[in-house]
Amino acid sequence: MSDDLKKMYKTVMDDHFPTDITISFGDQTLKYRKRSWKILGEKSGQMIEKGLRYGENPGQEAALYELINGNLALGDCHFIRPGHGLVSAITEEEMLQSGKHPGKTNLTDVDNGLNIIKYLTPGPAVVIVKHNNPCGVALGSSLAEAYQKANMADRIAAFGGCALFNRPIDLATAGLVAENYLEVVAAPDFEEGVLAILSQRANLRVIRVSRMDQLKEYTNRRFVDFKSLMDGGLIIQQSPQNIVKDVSDLKLASTIYKGQTHIIARQPEKWEYADMLFGWQVEQGVSSNSVIYVKDGVTIGIGTGEQDRVGVAEIGIFKAYAKYMDALCFNRYGIPFKELELSVQKGEKSQDPLLELDIETKEAFGGLIGACMVSDAFFPFRDGVDAGIQEGISSIVQPGGSMRDFEVIEACNEADPQVTMTFTGQRAFKH
Repeated sequence: MSDDLKKMYKTVMDDHFPTDITISFGDQTLKYRKRSWKILGEKSGQMIEKGLRYGENPGQEAALYELINGNLALGDCHFIRPGHGLVSAITEEEMLQSGKHPGKTNLTDVDNGLNIIKYLTPGPAVVIVKHNNPCGVALGSSLAEAYQKANMADRIAAFGGCALFNRPIDLATAGLVAENYLEVVAAPDFEEGVLAILSQRANLRVIRVSRMDQLKEYTNRRFVDFKSLMDGGLIIQQSPQNIVKDVSDLKLASTIYKGQTHIIARQPEKWEYADMLFGWQVEQGVSSNSVIYVKDGVTIGIGTGEQDRVGVAEIGIFKAYAKYMDALCFNRYGIPFKELELSVQKGEKSQDPLLELDIETKEAFGGLIGACMVSDAFFPFRDGVDAGIQEGISSIVQPGGSMRDFEVIEACNEADPQVTMTFTGQRAFKH
């Protein structure tokens, strides 16, 4: 059975999707062409032309299509036009090291990484994506620093992930990347000598993404978003658009309840505004219902896809503690926390290091002191923000609009020290 499973994951499926697809919106038509690549076969040693390796799971046929014709306009919305392809336009020449034919999840991870990093263009930034959610996002004074911070934000989840870089990868960054196991590395370009370093990982897919230098333009472009229902039906919507472009778009939290105005007591500091903006930008690529925590331009706890807001706030906190402790352990002992824990359980090592790591993590509140709490929708009750306040967060950014906004504002004003909060005026659900 084990051998059959291993073989299943190595299989490149034939797909029976058509070469071209035409979609009509009344009298307007969009035309798409299926993308395929000639890549060296893993066993045959021959060039094999195929599209996607398989879909979300082996056994699911899948295909990637690029928009090649049609300028769709519905109402006042002009959707993205042909000639602006990013992931759907990746050619064989841009697969600098193909490793093997990509699967659906490889490319959707790259796509969601681009969906986040398009907001992070001013300086070096790295987004590491796993299962279509960011596990580590960081800004840095250099690309190498940004990668190191993004990787250590969740070193465990980054294993086998997809790393997006918004600057050409240099030798220093490549050396750090080569130390880890990643499925995909994507960047606008690669400096001389970098590919030789990255090629040490034979199955790593190294992709140059054209037009990454134009990513900022994509923050204002909409695409047609299709959701297929299990009965064969479709829900079609405009893609979302983030209206928060800079800190001036963040409004100090206030509301009126029973004729009384409630307003946040403390204005954000400059560094808090910076984290609010960064956190809200990262939030655009996180599956809802979500609450994330960021600090100094780095994600430190990402809670995703939960049914209740206080629950996901608590999950983000739990993850912050777990990742903080693992980073402490790895930096100090050179091994993951779970490996150390197992050695202690087996009696191979003293329990003292575990106790030290636990104490240090709790004293630091998992790195959450001074962090920004980011929520993709309003808090229906104050219990969600109370969870963050108890861990020492200093700021919150959220859409606002709850009937109980006044309670949330009160919670921030009652905190000691006081917590500041801004409203974005828009929700950031991503299903």
